[in-house]
Amino acid sequence: MARAGLTPDRLARAGAELADEAGLDAVTVSALARRFGVRAASLYAHVRGTDDLMTRIALLALEELADRAADAVAGRSGKDALAAFADAYRDYAREHPGRWAATRCPLDPETAAASAGPRHARMTRAILRGYDVPEEESVHAVRLLGSVFNGWAGLENAGAFDHSEPGPQASWERAVDALDVLLRHWPAPGR
Repeated sequence: MARAGLTPDRLARAGAELADEAGLDAVTVSALARRFGVRAASLYAHVRGTDDLMTRIALLALEELADRAADAVAGRSGKDALAAFADAYRDYAREHPGRWAATRCPLDPETAAASAGPRHARMTRAILRGYDVPEEESVHAVRLLGSVFNGWAGLENAGAFDHSEPGPQASWERAVDALDVLLRHWPAPGR
């Protein structure tokens, strides 16, 4: 019989907390069982293993981040929307480094399609409509923004910007300014 109080959702949330505290690599079924004071075998009634647990954490984090980004961009357009969206990603990565790392876990195509991932892409495309990025170029712009936001968060969370002046906030603002200029002057294909 499954232990009272343990559910897949509760385990995903506990795994997300552990990831934020100790890093995503520290999250295992055994580590989570220790956190709940149960045997690892007890958790297999709720999750299939560490890979399943990682997928659940990734889905949770993608949903949380999509909700945060949607709230941030609501009622904004152009550079204001871009900056709010970018800040939502950066802030989430700093506040929840383990969960943010989980958002980059590979998902199978069916799980990815059912996740909040497509919401992220739709929000990014909505921001792009405030610029003159042609629809056929939007996938490139979405990938560029995702790469900048995720690359920045990874470097910042690793402490890569801690050793020089100006501080990371000034450079972040300049990066968002540069993205705004690029999106307003999107290059034609083949240039």
